[in-house]
Amino acid sequence: MYGIDSVTPTVCKLMNIPEPEGATAEPIKEVTEKAEEIVEKALLYAPDAIGEWLFQAHKDEFIHVIEAAPIQVEVRSMTPSYTPVCYGSMFTGMKPEAHGINKYMKPVLKVETLFDALAKAGKRVALVAVKDCSIDLIFRERDIDYYTEEYDPQVVERVLKLLEDDDYDVIVAYNQEYDDLMHGSTPTAPEAIEAFRRHLGTFKKLAEAFNTRYSDTYRVIAFLPDHGTHVDPETGKGSHGTDGPDDMEVRHFWGLSKGE
Repeated sequence: MYGIDSVTPTVCKLMNIPEPEGATAEPIKEVTEKAEEIVEKALLYAPDAIGEWLFQAHKDEFIHVIEAAPIQVEVRSMTPSYTPVCYGSMFTGMKPEAHGINKYMKPVLKVETLFDALAKAGKRVALVAVKDCSIDLIFRERDIDYYTEEYDPQVVERVLKLLEDDDYDVIVAYNQEYDDLMHGSTPTAPEAIEAFRRHLGTFKKLAEAFNTRYSDTYRVIAFLPDHGTHVDPETGKGSHGTDGPDDMEVRHFWGLSKGE
């Protein structure tokens, strides 16, 4: 099974650029072998904490995700399954021991990342995330554009505005409401599930805007959660960080297209 660290080499192969120095993961053949030409534009949506078990429990609600990104790949998270560890691996192509974030911490990464590789290749990159979240902090000091927003709705608004008014080659958009709410309750609490549904709706909205903006361009769109969740038996609330299947098993969705 692929790990989430295969995202970076997959994007690099699709866009025909060198991988970051130190990347060791393999590109996902199920995605790269379906590419008919070099990808010119990419939208990478990163919703926090949506595990495989959540997909299995709500398969019918993923209809719009699958319409936009029909290539499904079961992947494993990183250990320990915390957000900075996971996205550190996802956007470097390295295991935690190689990129240096091996616990819940948010230092600026010193190794090469997908964003360094894209910048070296002359690609314009926008990273749109919630202020002080992992993705907002650990990938700083790269030659890309950072859009730090108050919360998820502002992230969505910013991405839609960028798609309307600007012309980036790669946009990364991060949302965190489901993770926040499940930590305060449980992964299946009504308020958490409504946040999860908002993430699905956001992906649909962003995918439609992206596909409309770049309808004449060969492009990729991906739905890329970092880890799953479980109920902590001591607190009775949602958590993650273990190597159990509920935390480690996630499903990524990829879509390649040109035309409406």
